[in-house]
Order: sequence, then C-alpha cells, then structure tokens
Amino acid sequence: MRTFAIGDIHGGFRALTQVLERANVTTEDTLIFMGDYVDGWSESAELVEFLIKLNTKQKCIFIRGNHDVWCHEWLMDGHVHDVWYMHGGKETLESYERVNYNKQQHLEFYENLENYYIDDQNRLFLHAGFTSMHGVLKEHYHKNFYFDRTLIESALLADKIGIEKLSNTLYTPRRFRHYKEIYVGHTPTLNFNCNIPMKAHNLWDVDTGAAFTGKLSILDIDTKEFWQSDPLPELYPDEKGRNKMRVIRRK
Repeated sequence: MRTFAIGDIHGGFRALTQVLERANVTTEDTLIFMGDYVDGWSESAELVEFLIKLNTKQKCIFIRGNHDVWCHEWLMDGHVHDVWYMHGGKETLESYERVNYNKQQHLEFYENLENYYIDDQNRLFLHAGFTSMHGVLKEHYHKNFYFDRTLIESALLADKIGIEKLSNTLYTPRRFRHYKEIYVGHTPTLNFNCNIPMKAHNLWDVDTGAAFTGKLSILDIDTKEFWQSDPLPELYPDEKGRNKMRVIRRK
C-alpha cells in the first residue's frame, strides 16, 4: 500500500489517467490531491466527475486550491468573477455546459475539500502555504492555505544558504520545524527552471506546470519515486492556441 501526492491538474483529465496508469496505482493506494482540479484545460467538469467516483473506490484526500474556491463560488451563486474567467474559468464554464452532472454532488465535492491534511508521520499537505510561526492550527488567514507563496520562497532561501546544516537551530525558519515534511502545489516548479517535483529544505513542490506547458506529476511520498504525464499541450493539441497565455500568466 502506497501513498501518492498528485500535483495541480487544472482540467487535464487525460494527464491524470495517464499518471495513474504509469504509477500502477491500485485501490489499495492512498491518493492525496494537492488542489486546483479545474481551470485551464478543457475537461474540468469531467475530471471532477471522475474524482467523485474515484473517492468511492479508494482512499482519496482532496486539498482545496484557489481555483477550486472560485469554481465553488460560481456553482453556489452563478456569478462569474472576471478574475476567475480570465484565469481558466472560461474553459471550466464550457466544460460544465457540456457535461451532464449532478450539481449537488459537485457542490458537496467542493465543500468537502480540505484546507490541509497532516498524516500519522506528521507530514503536512496543503495547496499553497501558511504564515503562522506556530503552524497551520494557528493560522488566522485561511486564504493563505490556497494563496500563499511565502512558504516555498522561504524554503528555497533556507535551502540556498544551507540553514538546515547549521548546528544552531535558532536560525531555522520556524514554520518548518513543526512538520517532518511539507507538500505543496500552487507554485509551478517551471518558475524555477525545474520540470520535476522539487525539494527545498523539508518542503516538496509537486506542481510541475500542468496548467501551462509542463507535465502532471505523481510522487510516492515514502520512496520519492515519481511518474509524469506527457506535456499537457501534447495531450490537448487542439488547445494550443491558449498555451502562450499559460506560459506568461501566473496563477
């Protein structure tokens, strides 16, 4: 029985089925999805339908991403926010118009997403980050769980200057002391010229740019072995007209 962390999918349903097959995932395995299931490629509604059914077959943990929050708000009140529409919401709306879905089931899916998850080995999983020096339980600004980027920036800086090698833990970033490991998505590793899951300090970033020109990654959190899909533009060749926007914009 294995436990996997899966990066941001952004409507790339074909990429998800590909990595699940390449990793030989079975119903005995636990899947931790790092959020941002929608917005970007054309199969957001289809993907959520699949995840709802998958959750009945094996243990799945679904983390809440910022794009999921936007989609959830639209499902609840029907209002289309301009920011959401410009950042992948258009494709999500089109997929929901095309798919015959149970609205209540989808609302429950979004409502039941977790802001974070801590396993029995004190490994933390969340979409973006947190700012409280006392850990996620003391975080006052819950939007940080799916919007913050300072956590990965701090991890990269700590890794760069070698803080973890210092004997005096006074200088170790306090946020990282609370957990054995931290797993995030939200910030594509492509931003750092890396196309595979990336480790900095004790933090792992598993968002390898599936929303843009990258691949979807699935990481075995115990062995650190990982598998990747084909680049998303190759899986959705008829959607290449939107890829330039994906390269230059930030989530």
